[in-house]
Amino acid sequence: MSPPPTGRPPRSSPFWIIIPFLCGLYYLHLHNLHLQLYSFLHNAYADQILRLPLAGLAGDFIAQTALQQSKPVSIATDGLRPFTRHIVCVGDLHGDYPNALKVLNFSGVVDETGDWSGKVDVFVQTGDIIDRGDDTVKLFTWMERLRDQALSTGGIVLSHMGNHEFMNAIGDWRYVYPSELKKFGTIEARQRIITTGRIGRAWASNYTVTSRLPLHPYLGPPNTPYPPVHSQVHFEPDHDGEEQQEPSHTHELDLQNGPLSHAALAFVHGGLSPTYNGLVPFPTKINDLGASLLRKLQRREQPPPHPPNPYPGLPPSTTIEEEQLYDSNGPLWYRGWAYDPEEKVCADVIEVLKKTGTRRLIMGHTPDFHNIVSRCDGKVIIIDTGISHAYGGVLSALAVNYTFTPIIDPEHTGVNQKWQEHEVVIALYADHEEIIADERREVVGDFTR
Repeated sequence: MSPPPTGRPPRSSPFWIIIPFLCGLYYLHLHNLHLQLYSFLHNAYADQILRLPLAGLAGDFIAQTALQQSKPVSIATDGLRPFTRHIVCVGDLHGDYPNALKVLNFSGVVDETGDWSGKVDVFVQTGDIIDRGDDTVKLFTWMERLRDQALSTGGIVLSHMGNHEFMNAIGDWRYVYPSELKKFGTIEARQRIITTGRIGRAWASNYTVTSRLPLHPYLGPPNTPYPPVHSQVHFEPDHDGEEQQEPSHTHELDLQNGPLSHAALAFVHGGLSPTYNGLVPFPTKINDLGASLLRKLQRREQPPPHPPNPYPGLPPSTTIEEEQLYDSNGPLWYRGWAYDPEEKVCADVIEVLKKTGTRRLIMGHTPDFHNIVSRCDGKVIIIDTGISHAYGGVLSALAVNYTFTPIIDPEHTGVNQKWQEHEVVIALYADHEEIIADERREVVGDFTR
C-alpha cells in the first residue's frame, strides 16, 4: 500500500538536486561571479581541455552561452564572442573531374553530388584546372556553380589563374590533349570559349593571380591590400589654426602594425619570389598586372595555337611589369620555395611574409606525388600532389581551422581585452590526416569593430 501524498516531492526526487543548483546559478549571476568562474576555469585548464575531442566546440559553446546570458553593468561584453573560420585549399586539378570531386568531398567542401556542403567557410583553388585531361569545361562550370552556392550560404570561393590558364590564353597549347580538343569541335570554338566565352568571362571576373585571405574579419574581406592604402598620418589644426602632422590612430594603422596585422594567408599558383618586384601592395599589384595581361591576351586577334604553329608569345603591347609577371621569377612560374635549400627558404620567407602581411605562403605548381610539403614550420606549404590521373599522385587537400576566443576577465576589457588565437593546419588525404602546424597566440586589443 502506497503512503498518502504529502504535497512535497520525495527526498529521492531530482527536484531536491535541481532547485539548489538553480539557486546557485542565480547567486553567481546576481554577483557577476559566473564571469570570474569561467575565466578561472579557462585560464587554469585551457591546455588540458583543448586536447580533448570536441573541446573546441564545447569551449566555444560555454563561452558564447556565458556571454549571451550575462549583461553585467561594469563591463561591456558586446562583441566578445568566439569567432571560427574553416578554410580548405586544393591544388592543381588538371582536367580530372572525378578525382577533383573525390577530394572536395572528403575534405568537406561538397556533398556526394558535388554541391556546396556548407561545412566550409572558404574554399581556395590555386590554379591549373586546365590541360592534361578532358574535363576543362566541366571543371570550370562546376567551380562557377560552387561559387554561387557558397555565396548563397555565406561562404566564399577564391579561384586563381595558374601558368596553364595563361598558357592557353597565350596560345601555348602543348598540354591540351587531342581527346579534350575534340570536345570543342574546332580550334576556333575552343579559343572563343576561353576568350569571350563562359570560361574566359569567368577568368576575367572571378579569378586572380594571388590572394591574401585574412583569418579574422577585423582585417577586412579577402584581398584587402597590405599595407593599407590609406595614409598613416593625418593633419589636425592647432590652436592657431595651423595644421600639424599627428600620428594616425585610425583602424588602418592597426591593420599594418597591430597584433593581428599578419593574421592572413597568401595563396598563389607558383610562388611569391623574394626578388619579385611586385609584391607591394599585396595582392593588389600582382592582381592588377594579371588582369591587364589577361585582357590583352583575350582581346587580341587570336593567333593559331602552338603546336603545330610557332609559339605566339605575349602581345606587342605587353609592359615590362607584365612580362615579369609571366617569367620564371613571377608568381605563375616561381619554384624556389620547392627547390631551394631549407636554410635559404627559411631566411627568405620572413621578409616575404613581412611585406605581404601574411603568416603562410600556400601554393601549387610544383608537385610532390606523395604528400603535401611543409617547410619552415608551415610558413611555406606546397599543396600540388598530382591529383589528376595524368600524374597518378595522391589525392589531397589542405585545411586551416582558426578560432579566436575571448578570455573573459572583468579587469581587462576594451583595448586591454585578451584573446586566444588557435590555428591548426592539417593535410587531408583520402584515408588519413597529418597536422602541419598547431599554434596558439594570446593577443590583446579591441577587435570587436
